[in-house]
Amino acid sequence: MKKIYLTLALVGLLLPSAQACDICGCFMGITPYDNQSGVSLMHRYRIFNGYQQFGQRPSFFPKGVEPFVPAHPNQDDGYRHDHQGDASDYEAYRVVELRGKYFLAQRLELNAFVPYVMNTAQSNGRKLNTAGLGDVTVFAGYHLIRAIETAGVQSRLIVGGGVKLPTGDFQRQSPAGRRYPMLNQPGTGTTDGFVYANYIGSYRSFGLSLNSSYRRSTRNRFENSLAPSTASFANLFYRVALGDKWQIYPSAQLYYEKTRGEMLEGQLTHEHAINAALLGPGMDIYYQNFSLNTSAQFPLYTASTDHPASAGRMVIALGYSFKQTKYLLKSRRPAG
Repeated sequence: MKKIYLTLALVGLLLPSAQACDICGCFMGITPYDNQSGVSLMHRYRIFNGYQQFGQRPSFFPKGVEPFVPAHPNQDDGYRHDHQGDASDYEAYRVVELRGKYFLAQRLELNAFVPYVMNTAQSNGRKLNTAGLGDVTVFAGYHLIRAIETAGVQSRLIVGGGVKLPTGDFQRQSPAGRRYPMLNQPGTGTTDGFVYANYIGSYRSFGLSLNSSYRRSTRNRFENSLAPSTASFANLFYRVALGDKWQIYPSAQLYYEKTRGEMLEGQLTHEHAINAALLGPGMDIYYQNFSLNTSAQFPLYTASTDHPASAGRMVIALGYSFKQTKYLLKSRRPAG
């Protein structure tokens, strides 16, 4: 069986996790290329709508939403952050992200994500669009277990951590001089640290990946921050080989995230608290060194809050992997 490797890219969020309300989201793509550096361009969409306490059902594409790119990226038609149960309210968070991965050594990878954020919030018929460079993320992962050269059962364990840097604008204001809420800004103004662990095991054409991450945030100059957050991801996949060049990986993906929301001066405001589980399909297609990764997850469980409920997330990514044969850091061999 060909070597199988699971690429973990933490956000993230997604989205850079904080500003997209996908507070500790992650994206995973199954790839047949082992220890290959590469680049990818990814689009992430996360949607919230429907107030559970009023019996409103969430919609993946609510009326008026533009899932990929807003027609007016920066526009405010009188938006005020005020949840009164209007069924037309929604929050849409989109990110187009350039990602790079480089293997410094056979077991050590370095990743960098540069996001362009496009957020939309509609409340009581008034809409706000904000767009711009988001918070850049860099992290490293070490392949602690690399049992991929055996027949039948194969496994890999990656552990690592990194930082999200405050590169995005977090000080935008309304025409009246009122600063927009933290999660409506392209950036957060905070420096976030995170750690993660990712295990993938496979037997013949079947595979299972498990991933978990933990994140903590500093305060920005307005004393805003995000409470510590966790995210977990399970991915059950099957490999279909079509000749020597094509490989297809259909999958079922379970995503769980939890955070107590925003904080002000070290105290919880309970704004944008999330406790939700999402489930849905994925499809990854590989042709030689090119890849197309797609997935969508829909609500399985969502804890009730006074904000629009989680209605789902969608990821589309195009990538290219290089045929890396040499590493910058070479492993030392014992003398003699």
